Amino acid sequence: MTDTTAARTPRARRRLLRATVLSSSVAASLVLVPLPGAVAAPSADAVVAEVYGGGGNSGATLKNDFVELANKGGAAFGLDGWSVQYISGSPGASTTWGVTPLSGAIAPGGRFLIAEAAGTGGTVALPTPDATGTLALSATSGTIALVQGTAPLTCKTAADCAADSRVRDLVGFGTAVVHEGSASVAGASNTASVARAAGLADTDDNAADLKAGAPSPVNSKGETAEGGDTGSTGPTEPGTVRIHDIQGSTRISPKANATIAGIPGIVTGVRTTGSKGFWIQDATPDADPATSEAVFVYTGSAVPTVKVGDSVLVTAKVTEYYPSFTGGSQSVTELSAPKTTVLSSGNPLPAAVRLDGRSIPAAYAPEAAGATIENLPLQPATYALDLYESLEGMRVEVADARVVQATDKYNELWVDASCEDPATRRGGVVYLGYDKPNTGRLMVQSLIPAAEGAFPVANVGDRLTGTTAGPLDYNQFGGYTVAATTIGTLQDNGLKREVTARPLPSEATIATYNVENLDPSDPAEKFAQLAQGIVTNLRSPDVVALEEIQDDNGAVNDGTVTAGATVAKFVEAIKAAGGPAYQWRSIDPVDGKDGGEPGGNIRQVFLYNPARISFTDIPGGDAVTAVDVTGTGKSTALTASPGRIDPGNEAWNSSRKPLVGQFSFKGKPIFVIANHFNSKGGDQGIDSRFQAPTRSSEVQRGKQAAAEHAFVAKLLAADPGARVVSLGDFNDYQFSPALQTLTEGGVLRDLVNELPASERYSYVYQGNSQVLDHTLVSPALKRQHVDYDVVHINSEFAAQASDHDPQIVRIKP
Repeated sequence: MTDTTAARTPRARRRLLRATVLSSSVAASLVLVPLPGAVAAPSADAVVAEVYGGGGNSGATLKNDFVELANKGGAAFGLDGWSVQYISGSPGASTTWGVTPLSGAIAPGGRFLIAEAAGTGGTVALPTPDATGTLALSATSGTIALVQGTAPLTCKTAADCAADSRVRDLVGFGTAVVHEGSASVAGASNTASVARAAGLADTDDNAADLKAGAPSPVNSKGETAEGGDTGSTGPTEPGTVRIHDIQGSTRISPKANATIAGIPGIVTGVRTTGSKGFWIQDATPDADPATSEAVFVYTGSAVPTVKVGDSVLVTAKVTEYYPSFTGGSQSVTELSAPKTTVLSSGNPLPAAVRLDGRSIPAAYAPEAAGATIENLPLQPATYALDLYESLEGMRVEVADARVVQATDKYNELWVDASCEDPATRRGGVVYLGYDKPNTGRLMVQSLIPAAEGAFPVANVGDRLTGTTAGPLDYNQFGGYTVAATTIGTLQDNGLKREVTARPLPSEATIATYNVENLDPSDPAEKFAQLAQGIVTNLRSPDVVALEEIQDDNGAVNDGTVTAGATVAKFVEAIKAAGGPAYQWRSIDPVDGKDGGEPGGNIRQVFLYNPARISFTDIPGGDAVTAVDVTGTGKSTALTASPGRIDPGNEAWNSSRKPLVGQFSFKGKPIFVIANHFNSKGGDQGIDSRFQAPTRSSEVQRGKQAAAEHAFVAKLLAADPGARVVSLGDFNDYQFSPALQTLTEGGVLRDLVNELPASERYSYVYQGNSQVLDHTLVSPALKRQHVDYDVVHINSEFAAQASDHDPQIVRIKP
């Protein structure tokens, strides 16, 4: 499976991440002056976000002390070899720093929770910590430092610690002698921690940067200590703060971390599974289109007892939750640990806001030079992302919505609410450039109990006729989502799986197919479906380059690297489907060196039909030996077939190395390269709070493209007329830097660009039909010599054998 953002994780929603990054405008407004006792410089990435020493003490709810770190930078912050250290508030001559060693990393925008000593009291456990130590913190006075290294610090004054270059950040609380800036932060107690505000400001002045408040531990998964809906203990009178005051006119609540009493609203949706809670919306909105009138109330492990239509008062803490902390996701303003009172039931719901081509702006997001847009004023009439944020939690509706991504196994689908987004020939929306993200894409999930109506099983091009409506949410894999209380009626558009044109006997046919982590333990049905695709839909190509063939025991991580059993089972399935008796060639990777699912050892494999085409076996190829070119003109050949392109190049670290083979069709050579470039895992999403989003994975693919380009250029220097076909899962778009590098100087030509724009896709992600798989050919294969087809049999369908569509090129004589 190709990763287009972070890899999918189990569907249990990850909880509360309040981390943000200062926008460039805010950062520019801060005047940083030297302060007494300040550590060398404010941290641009890792900081101590919260410290609590009252765990298990009298009156405490939490059982453990804890330290929470945060990363406000745009890249992961590695913690291997680092530590958090603690010293008492008034250290004496014999006092030493206590040390908790750390490992792992803090994701950009993420948190990292360190559990310390437990007391004898308390009733609530911390969320699963990312590290565990034994430091017994004082509840009222002490110092915590984030230190590069694990050797105990020796400083015992603010000045000495400021001079120690190993100290990345330091927090003194209570009456601690060691602190940053003018004073320690006051207010720590058995029931209060000290924490930075949502913006994680670090001016190296503890008293200014941190405040005391209720402990709110968050781990790297976004989980918190569970809150609950306490029902009858809720408020009895409305307070003065309304939901639009809480939401504010930027992405971050101006009330973040504050506890607000008596917030009134009408319950518009209830979620009883996964991330439990309910949405409330104010029946008396303000006049500002930038301020949402609704908010999600998170009840933790408690199933909400409220019903849609209830008028309620809620007292709760305002929090910012980041559903996708590794992908730069938008935050969701929420109410946590609520106390709720139901005033009445059966009330009419606020009218839903219609989302369509008239209301959704054509521009997607404001630019911030790669920085966060969180603190920019929302402009809902100008930018689609701002519109969705301004409607966060509110009832929205789409009418006669076109399905642009099929129903998945999690009962989700995507629709497009804007007729302005460019359509594919088969009913999706096509992604044609970084500047063309398609603004109308929305996920649809359901709040309707299964007993009252099954979720529609839809393919691309189907429609949900009538109205689909519910609160507007944001999901943990990126994307604004209609949490539907009403779903339109499914209208089947009759989408059919494509069958490629029948080739002439004189044409060599070469295909590529990502078979999505295939191994012998997969059900026979998967093998049969994949085989049917090759035999029926691709018409049994002469050569098939396969990606994601796993070793003989799949994800079992025991050193096995052979894949003979996997391929043999697949070949037999193809024969059973009426296909040819394919032979195969591949090279086993070094165990654990090619990425993919741990233990799976995925690799590329050539299947070929010996009755139609021959493979030129040239010994010498293995996992670590680079294939080269020998001879010139018609005598040009590979030094090894099969072989791997430059496997020692760091471009291929933890990634698949291209497999190259020399074939002969009607006495003439064809050089075929099977590719599977590194995944997009770790990239910030289209809808990231960082705009423009950072696509960090492009760096490695650019190096991979350069290495392959050099090999092909050398092959063509030996024989300018060489017929080269390079194909596979390149994990990137036709307009990406990697594909520009591969095609530089006309060494290769990307055939997808010769299709109509509406047909340029092989994969569907977040509602965008996009290109990840490519077939490139050398100059000798001119346009009149090739016939190219992406065969849509998977990506648009709810029932898939793989998440990729295969493609095929027919080479004319």
